Amino acid sequence: MAQSKQSFMRGTLALSVAAFINRILGFISGMFVARVMGAEGIGILMMAHPLVPLVITITELGLPVAISKLVAEASARGERMRIRRILHVSLAVTGVLSVTLTTISLLGSHWIASLLLSDQRAYYAMLAITPIAPIVAVSAVLKGYFRGMQQMKTIAASDVLEHTVQIAIVLALVHLLMPYGVAYAAAGAMAASVVSEAISLLFLAVSYKAYGERKAPGETWGSHLKQGRSTLSELLKIGLPTTGHGAIQSVYGAFQPLLIATSLAMAGVSTALATKQFGLLAGYAFPLLFMPSFITQSLSTALVPAIGEAAANKNGLLMHERMNQALRLGLLIGAPATVILFVWATPLTTLIYGSPDAGLLLKILAPMFFLHYFDAPLHAILLGLGRASATLWNYVVATAFKAVSIFVFGSQFGIVGVAFAIGIGIVIQTLLNFFSISGSIGIYLSIQPYVKVGVCMSVMALGGRTAFDYLTVRGLPPLWSVIVSIAAALLLYFAALMLTATLRWRGSRPPISSKFG
Repeated sequence: MAQSKQSFMRGTLALSVAAFINRILGFISGMFVARVMGAEGIGILMMAHPLVPLVITITELGLPVAISKLVAEASARGERMRIRRILHVSLAVTGVLSVTLTTISLLGSHWIASLLLSDQRAYYAMLAITPIAPIVAVSAVLKGYFRGMQQMKTIAASDVLEHTVQIAIVLALVHLLMPYGVAYAAAGAMAASVVSEAISLLFLAVSYKAYGERKAPGETWGSHLKQGRSTLSELLKIGLPTTGHGAIQSVYGAFQPLLIATSLAMAGVSTALATKQFGLLAGYAFPLLFMPSFITQSLSTALVPAIGEAAANKNGLLMHERMNQALRLGLLIGAPATVILFVWATPLTTLIYGSPDAGLLLKILAPMFFLHYFDAPLHAILLGLGRASATLWNYVVATAFKAVSIFVFGSQFGIVGVAFAIGIGIVIQTLLNFFSISGSIGIYLSIQPYVKVGVCMSVMALGGRTAFDYLTVRGLPPLWSVIVSIAAALLLYFAALMLTATLRWRGSRPPISSKFG
């Protein structure tokens, strides 16, 4: 058991390092593409993308999670034949579904474009990204297999390879196609994603073959599929409940650009300007906001089994220790990230994207987005407690509220109102997940560390802003003014954490008086 946990921690670390590298690579790629294509081009990219997650969600049927669980169980029992059967059945299901849906999407592309795209220049980009669905679906099956075999380094390597190749091809195609127009450049950027995903799939397939899975005499695809009815039933029993959340998320993601464009049109914004403003929000502000969250996402992956094990053993103390550790990490990571994104909003978007206009949207979203760093751990805790339905309904309520808010505020206040509405949706979803956990097992919180971190955030913000203003007045170039002032602010933040003894806050269960729920 000790060896298994050690292997799990090494795998988690590998995924975290890969996620960090991918965030950096993706951020660099996004920065260059944004500078070449501009806000209007990024808006076209963002409009063309949402259909694909919906197709992928339907084709995957939540199978990657189910595959990893069933493969891990079969591997522990030494059932190699069963492992291959799980893989063959999953590949058959996802292969047929993905090819069918992709074919329908391509044949109905004009109708889909007229329904979903408020700017028809995004049609070619939508067409270019559509073939990615079967590739991603097969990759997801293989990644589920490697997770079940606890070969996380293979997944990490494939992800880094994919992002590295994607950057090279994106930069090449965008520069090559930009003279023909922004619509063709956007299509080239989407085509680069397809190629890089295909190379990642090739790496996974080669790794699978090299890993040593060998067929038994007389073993064929047909034999696995004929005897695979019970295996398919087991896969769907685990996978389907997770599909609902992803499907609703994908459907909303597909219609959100149209919803935003409609609300902006009601506010008197032209189609071209609305596309540009959507690009500022989705292509400039969101990547900066999501940048620090890879740590909490990696934590959430490990948190689900940790909470599930503690719940199965009825170890309430361990459950609350794990919860407090997760929320503490979200707090310590989210606090400085929020201060940086709020205080240096306009300088960051100006330096990175050459777009000071995006700074206002980033400044609006940053304070509300602070709760996002808690939402991923809270979501994982609910899954660990076996309350997947609660996460689904919380998401439905929050998304419905966000959609109405976007329509109301966007039509009244333009893109600023849209930004407020999206932030409100994040706040509502986080609070609903919090209260769901509180209603199930209670949440024991010591308020003191949160107050201390709030004080540290204030010190960081005031010191950092003062340093930035001073360096700017002294004539230091904008890049160095931002870098030096942020570094000074972070030093102040960590010094304040040390002085207030916040870093020594332990994840143990605090007194009953701090309980919520």
